[in-house]
Amino acid sequence: MKYESRIRDEYIDELFKAILELENMEECYRFFEDICTIKELKSISQRLQVAKLLSDNRTYSEIEEKTGASTATISRINRSLSYGADGYSIALKRLGHIKDK
Repeated sequence: MKYESRIRDEYIDELFKAILELENMEECYRFFEDICTIKELKSISQRLQVAKLLSDNRTYSEIEEKTGASTATISRINRSLSYGADGYSIALKRLGHIKDK
């Protein structure tokens, strides 16, 4: 079944194509340092860590202490893991954090 994004448009398509063209970690750092603020990058990376810890069945208080994320952010990510587009799960599986069940 093909996924139909609710946010898809030509600009987002072009952004994602640009990201897929990056070849290594250094190119990722260069691109994302140019396109995002430090705060945006830290926030995005924090969300991935929260998703990782939630997938490990860690408690909200453990996650809050380890990442500094608010309970509202943790809750939003938890909803995404349960009812979202499976983006976190795909990434975490490919990073080797989640094993196929």
